[in-house]
Amino acid sequence: MTTSIDTQATALTPSARNIMRQLTRTAATLSTLLLVLFAACTKDDAAGADDGTAAADSSDTGGSAPVVLPVVGEEVRVGDLVLSVTTTGQVRSEASASMRIEIAGTVTEVLIRPGQQVRKGQPMVRLDTIPFTIAVREAEAALDVARLQLRDNIMPDSIVNGRMPTGDRLRNAEIRAGLPAAQARLDKARLDRERATIIAPFDGTIDQVKVSPGERASAGTEVAVVVDLTNLRIEASVLEHDLPFIRVGGDATITTAAAPGQAVSGRISAILPLVDSTTRAGRAIINVRNPGSASSGGPMLRPGMYADVRLEATRLTGRTVVPARAVIERDGRPLVFVVRDGRAQWTYIQPGRTNGLETEVQPDSVSGLIPLKAGDIVLIDGHVTLTHDAPVRLIARAERQQ
Repeated sequence: MTTSIDTQATALTPSARNIMRQLTRTAATLSTLLLVLFAACTKDDAAGADDGTAAADSSDTGGSAPVVLPVVGEEVRVGDLVLSVTTTGQVRSEASASMRIEIAGTVTEVLIRPGQQVRKGQPMVRLDTIPFTIAVREAEAALDVARLQLRDNIMPDSIVNGRMPTGDRLRNAEIRAGLPAAQARLDKARLDRERATIIAPFDGTIDQVKVSPGERASAGTEVAVVVDLTNLRIEASVLEHDLPFIRVGGDATITTAAAPGQAVSGRISAILPLVDSTTRAGRAIINVRNPGSASSGGPMLRPGMYADVRLEATRLTGRTVVPARAVIERDGRPLVFVVRDGRAQWTYIQPGRTNGLETEVQPDSVSGLIPLKAGDIVLIDGHVTLTHDAPVRLIARAERQQ
């Protein structure tokens, strides 16, 4: 293009040729500047793209950090492994009393309500005491009359003999005067006045209240039912072939459908002698002290409940024991996950006998050693799908269930 312009410019005047040359040089300079600017922009875009790629790579690297899994663990212990017999039974109260009025009267006060806790000797219901107070006064007056009669009977003899009668003579004189009968009537009147207040026979909880103030009640009318919710017993059915394995004094573990995750400890107090000919089962009596209180939602066990009972049958002493839930299998071999330095490391074990809750760990058949020691933390929840040496974080079981 420049050559063509220069050729055509040979026919122009010198001044015109100078102007054309200057225009040509300016166009070339502008073309050069445009090429430089384009190259600079291209370089900046490439640099920006490189920076974005680097940032993305950095972000990807940070997101690939290992995930720490929450798990629940429990300590390995060395102690007794209790093998057991599993059965069911019904919860009963050691003391349940239906309180009844012993004398007829009018109810003036009802001092209790269903569900209320009472103490031994606490008044529950009061009858009108006026009739009973009158009866006491009448009996006291009758006793005074009998005493006067006695004095009149023995006075002549004492004047003649100069001394008071003794022994059988005095006893006969008291009977003739009616003194023993008058004393008995006074004692009964006082007892009836005491019975006008019905009191709690033991510490317990009111189950029912069956009278109201102003009600006329006859002797034998039921007023309330008091139940001891602290001292309970369970009558557990035990199959005849399991009876030889349990013993009086053995431990018992009780669970119910109302609180499946909570166990109550009891003790076998008796093994009854008869075996039912139909069910082929005997009965064991387990004494239980009921945990819980009204302030914490009420007792855990209540009379009438059916409970699952685990009775001590055999006690293996000095055993290394892990929770049964900790034992799983990989490739057909039993193992447990042990937490060490924040990582779950599987450890192959040789399991022995189990009671369903705990399992004995036996020495290895090759080395003769037990691969676990007391105080090791084995996983019981969140460990089924773990891999060896996975990073973990121990949490409480309640937190895991949320």
